[in-house]
Amino acid sequence: MIFIGLDEIEYRINQLKKELIQIAEITGLNSSETIYCSQKLDQLITIYQKSAYKKIEICC
Repeated sequence: MIFIGLDEIEYRINQLKKELIQIAEITGLNSSETIYCSQKLDQLITIYQKSAYKKIEICC
């Protein structure tokens, strides 16, 4: 199992947001590439939220 910090996840989210915008501008909002990138972003955001919640729950 690989562990990465919240800072790394947040960095990856921001990079993927930029990539998503570029892809959407080139291929359109309904293209398979845009949808795939959006789904990857959704997954990362979910991981970030779950990790942040666990960290808060453990610390407090």
